[in-house]
Amino acid sequence: MITPGIWQKSSFSGGGQGDACVEVAHRHPHIAIRDSKVPARATLTFPTEAFTTFINRLAKEL
Repeated sequence: MITPGIWQKSSFSGGGQGDACVEVAHRHPHIAIRDSKVPARATLTFPTEAFTTFINRLAKEL
């Protein structure tokens, strides 16, 4: 579960500093995504339902 307003990083965030991934935050009714290497830059936001569908389909492909 994503805690509202708090950025969370995947446990698969790469080697080294662990900053080679994206972070997500729940911003009801959207999910926000940003690059963990440059968090001050722009974020992308998606409706929660669309993001959940995307992640579920992606998981099936892996």
